[in-house]
Amino acid sequence: MSNPIATFETSMGSFQAEIYADKMPITSANFIRLVKEGFYDGLHFHRVIPNFMIQFGCENTRDNPDSPRAGTGNSPFGTIQDEHPAEHKLSNEVGTLSMANTGRPNSGGAQFFINTKHNAFLDFFDSSTPSKHPVFGHITEGMDIVGAIENTPTGHGDKPKTPVKMIKVTLSE
Repeated sequence: MSNPIATFETSMGSFQAEIYADKMPITSANFIRLVKEGFYDGLHFHRVIPNFMIQFGCENTRDNPDSPRAGTGNSPFGTIQDEHPAEHKLSNEVGTLSMANTGRPNSGGAQFFINTKHNAFLDFFDSSTPSKHPVFGHITEGMDIVGAIENTPTGHGDKPKTPVKMIKVTLSE
């Protein structure tokens, strides 16, 4: 069985990512369930930092991309167990999807980010940092769209001045 491909249709164009169901089954299953429920459809990117990452997945951005609560929401299914498999040390390289969390153990849920530079200090296996963000996929098509989102002018709180909406996320398996 091959890994699913997620297609992200945004207001700035589309991109695709392979989801590592084979290497990160807990994190991937959580993401896949949220996609199938339509959770991500209609949300907005709420944190865009050039030469770092773009973040997405907070339900508080659905109706108001400028919500002061953007970035504070979580999955309707709650949080998931941290996934740090010794046999799959996937680094937060350019174009990888990584689970966001609050910094506390087992606090990942719906929010994730796409690395736009190699952020090794976010690797769960890097003992020199408290950050522990498991990679669960990588962009396979459309890095130019990811780059365009990354370079969107931002305002307070790293929020895009012109909202970037996720129209729909779909899966092919």
